[in-house]
Amino acid sequence: MSQKAEQKQKSHEAILASAAALLRERGIRGSSVMDVMKGAGLTVGGFYGHFESKEQLFTESIRSTARAMWSGMLQRAMSDTARTPVMSVLERYLSRKHRDNPDVGCPLPSIASEVAREGEPYRGALEGELNGFIQDLSGLLGQGEKAREKALAMLALMYGALSLSRAVRGTRLSDELLEAARKFGAQALEGSSAPPESR
Repeated sequence: MSQKAEQKQKSHEAILASAAALLRERGIRGSSVMDVMKGAGLTVGGFYGHFESKEQLFTESIRSTARAMWSGMLQRAMSDTARTPVMSVLERYLSRKHRDNPDVGCPLPSIASEVAREGEPYRGALEGELNGFIQDLSGLLGQGEKAREKALAMLALMYGALSLSRAVRGTRLSDELLEAARKFGAQALEGSSAPPESR
């Protein structure tokens, strides 16, 4: 790779990192191209050398931010010898540490409602990433439609509990939401490994 191409790649990555930080903090509408480029330490004039539009930037940012967070969580879960990978995912996602660090955590609580309002191209980007999460979770839970159903329910439980917990952070209720969701999820996972009752 030439020095010029390498520098362009570094700039591209800096723009995406800046966009990811703003996405989590302010959402799509609250983040301007000017603020993104300022956060990346670059001039606004250089933006169109990397992206055609703000929509393209934030579509790519949604994909890369969600994928990086999820991949990191899965890697840590797979190396966790104290728990099964799926239990590790549940406990890490619904932890106080994850709740209290939204700047590096799951972007879903910050963007889901805005994606619903804005529609495409953001909806397609988020749908693609969610399908990837669900496929990964399904793989940890087994095979077939039952595993997919459990993965869908688990993702909804984790996202909902984290979102509500972040919304009332600093209260007793916030901690209770995380704890109850962890317990409920663990019970559901234990039940999923039990043999079917005879009829």
